[in-house]
Amino acid sequence: MDIANCLALIERLCEREFPAEHGRTDVGTGGPGYLIAELQTSGDFHEADGTERETAQAQYEADRDALGERLAERWGPADVFSLAGVFLRSAEGEEAAEPWGTLAAHVPDLHLWRAEPGRWVALGVSQWDGELPFQLLAVVTETDPP
Repeated sequence: MDIANCLALIERLCEREFPAEHGRTDVGTGGPGYLIAELQTSGDFHEADGTERETAQAQYEADRDALGERLAERWGPADVFSLAGVFLRSAEGEEAAEPWGTLAAHVPDLHLWRAEPGRWVALGVSQWDGELPFQLLAVVTETDPP
């Protein structure tokens, strides 16, 4: 992972306008009030015995933490925000504001900073399913966490 490139991308996201509609962007996905950048994506684990998956998960969490250390220099220590409650409420039919509702389906927790006035920045490690790739995600949103 190139930390300098990731930091520059996060900086650009903080300054960028949010898309008017939900959909793909040049760096990931976005919609009204949020942008999600896919900073890094692993290979899949369809043929793996589990060892590769565990190694990849540890590496992605270490990369998130290393990038988080650099963000903490700017915004202070991160709050670790669990999305488990959002996921459970969504499963019970409650609708969560985006990007939190979608993130809760594949990111267990986020390292979260109150950044620019009116914006939040978060880092998380995503994996939709045990055989699918990991992704290191950066989130910039104006929507307060639930």
